[in-house]
Amino acid sequence: MNLKQPFAGIAATALVIIISLLFISLFSFDLFSGWVSFVLICIIPMEIVMGVTWGANLPAWAGGRAQPMKGILLVLLDLVVGAVLAVVTFYTIGGAVGPPTPMLMMCTIVTVVVMFWMAIMFGGFPFTALIKDPVVAGLALFAGCYVVNYLLFRLLFSYEFMQGAPVYVASLDPHGMFNAWYVLVFYMSALGVMFVVINFELWPFTTMPELMKQPILGLVWTLVALAIGGGAFYIAVYGMHMDPVAYFASVPVPFIFGTIVVQNMMQGSLFGKYRQPVKGVLNVITVIVVGEALAWMFRALAPAVTGTLAPGPPGYDAERWLASALLGVTFPCLIFHAEFFKLWPVKRAD
Repeated sequence: MNLKQPFAGIAATALVIIISLLFISLFSFDLFSGWVSFVLICIIPMEIVMGVTWGANLPAWAGGRAQPMKGILLVLLDLVVGAVLAVVTFYTIGGAVGPPTPMLMMCTIVTVVVMFWMAIMFGGFPFTALIKDPVVAGLALFAGCYVVNYLLFRLLFSYEFMQGAPVYVASLDPHGMFNAWYVLVFYMSALGVMFVVINFELWPFTTMPELMKQPILGLVWTLVALAIGGGAFYIAVYGMHMDPVAYFASVPVPFIFGTIVVQNMMQGSLFGKYRQPVKGVLNVITVIVVGEALAWMFRALAPAVTGTLAPGPPGYDAERWLASALLGVTFPCLIFHAEFFKLWPVKRAD
């Protein structure tokens, strides 16, 4: 089999979604939304380092192999690192309280956001600029991400609104500045803007050469993401009086997922004949349609896969299931297939 794009991406996406849903069906909701999601989210930060900073070519003993051995070794390495990380964070940030508390879960989730910020928006700066060995630079970036994320977590996140709930652990509450749900959703809203810029291939930044250098690019990109993402969050939550978790599950989560399908699985092949900004507009429209359609499909299949789940407060079970199913399970599997296996065997290497 050696399909051409975009059919290779469509076939590969369908295959990964089927496998992901079958995997999710093996667990009860409590187990899936707790231990399973926690461990799987722990593999994503190193997956970003391996896919972005190392270009899925390092370490050489794995990245230099032919497919499928290359993909197998890279996935195994990522799983090992993720498993070790899960144990370390469970006993440190999580206070060895099981199942994983909301504090540990949210801290783990936003680590992924911070890693995207550092690896993509800043291109690994300053680690990639100061350290010549790319493997060491990637490991330093990985460690730096956890330090930055933990400091932000302690500063910003507060769980005092959960006092009295069985899942509230006072000793693990960082007592930060804002309601933890609001901070998490704000993070994701800003991350969605990062993916909007990716769909525009960094236009209009690319029209200004003085911006295309780190750390200037990272700083400007961050300000744009915070301004637009924060504005969208404010309009939805305070202007339209939308529940922040409902906004989270219906806007940034499907958009991020749709971008992975269009840009990684289909390898940006849909609108190659167009120039920016038209190409970006077409990409964004397609991402919205694809992301929302797949999110609707997952919601429709949730009762058959896991069981009937209640939306909204206090548990937000339906929203948490959707976010975990799309971004906690299917997202890393899509990246495994697109970047580590280069869509093998659906699409063969040239």
